[in-house]
Amino acid sequence: MLRYLNAGESHGQMLVAIIEGMPAGVPVTAETVDHDLARRQRGYGRGGRMKIEQDRVEFVSGVRKGRTMGSPISLLVRNKDWENWKEIMSVAPGETSTERVVTRPRPGHADFAGAIKYGHTDLRNVLEKASARETTIRVAIGAVAKQLLAEFGMKVVSYTVEIGGVASDRGRRTPEECFEQAERSEVRCPDAAAEAKMIERINEAKDKGDTLGGVFEVVVTHPPIGLGSYAQWDRRLNARLAFALMSIQAMKGVEIGLGFEAARRFGSEVHDEIFYGDEAAAATSGKARGKFYRKTNNAGGCEGGITNGQDIVLRVAMKPISTLYSPLQSVDMKSKEPFQASIERSDVCAVPAAGVVGEAVVAFEMAAAMTEKFGGDSLIEMKRNYDGYMKTIEEL
Repeated sequence: MLRYLNAGESHGQMLVAIIEGMPAGVPVTAETVDHDLARRQRGYGRGGRMKIEQDRVEFVSGVRKGRTMGSPISLLVRNKDWENWKEIMSVAPGETSTERVVTRPRPGHADFAGAIKYGHTDLRNVLEKASARETTIRVAIGAVAKQLLAEFGMKVVSYTVEIGGVASDRGRRTPEECFEQAERSEVRCPDAAAEAKMIERINEAKDKGDTLGGVFEVVVTHPPIGLGSYAQWDRRLNARLAFALMSIQAMKGVEIGLGFEAARRFGSEVHDEIFYGDEAAAATSGKARGKFYRKTNNAGGCEGGITNGQDIVLRVAMKPISTLYSPLQSVDMKSKEPFQASIERSDVCAVPAAGVVGEAVVAFEMAAAMTEKFGGDSLIEMKRNYDGYMKTIEEL
């Protein structure tokens, strides 16, 4: 079973993770991981923290000479800002620091509920782990998972489809083409006209001390048919993907394929018809289904909790960040007096970065599904199982 645990605080010494269950022999490089870490830090509307941190991964165990060993992989990303927080965030016994104490919860943040749940009087004990800084290490974990998926011809890509009510038009471009265009965009949007309007909206929010959310799309290209299962509720891959995406800070909804639009149409306008025999069409509509193919992908690549061989298409709604420079009303948890909520260093809009985080969590779930389906303690064994399965499908 492929799984991970992560730890670390936003202003702590470092963020760390342990990945268990990765097959031996998977090519892994720090440079590839660092590329995704840098992508997470970019995007129009990001805050001052991005100018401080220059995230770099360090592999501590489980990798030798650029390949996984089959043992647990431990990795870390150091917080450069730790130098300014050593005393405040010290682990040594002593009196609690009186600096940077937070007692005014932000509406929309984990501050209030977390303080009540864990009995904290200083909300910093909540926000340090609840912070989206935690996604740094999850991007690193996802980058490792992507390197396993690449061995089987799969990619996980993302791009922005909406910010602050400004929607983009993907046109007739493929997900890969949208991704390539998005990587050249300040808001990771493949539509240049929409990009300009999105930037205007972000500037408007910044001038008002406000924040903006939006929607991004994550696509898994060329997945094999048969990942996941209908046999038990927690084995349905669509549910696991939605769970992973909803675990990202500030996410409020997930759509697969047509998503909510499917609820507004007749069944005849929703379900993807199945055809057989046109090899040219089969070759362009997905991977490894023999001569079966579809002309549409309204299901988003999943039927009954199982991949059907088409691209997996997921859209995720992100709420506006809860830290406002024109803060909302709140109550001081110590004095019980009304106050404006606390202000922590924050972004105006993090939707472009959230897409990169979305790629990471989706990549990990896909890698987990691949290891479950094809097993193997090594990449060689896993590929042998995969090739045998694909040959069986080709013979259908």
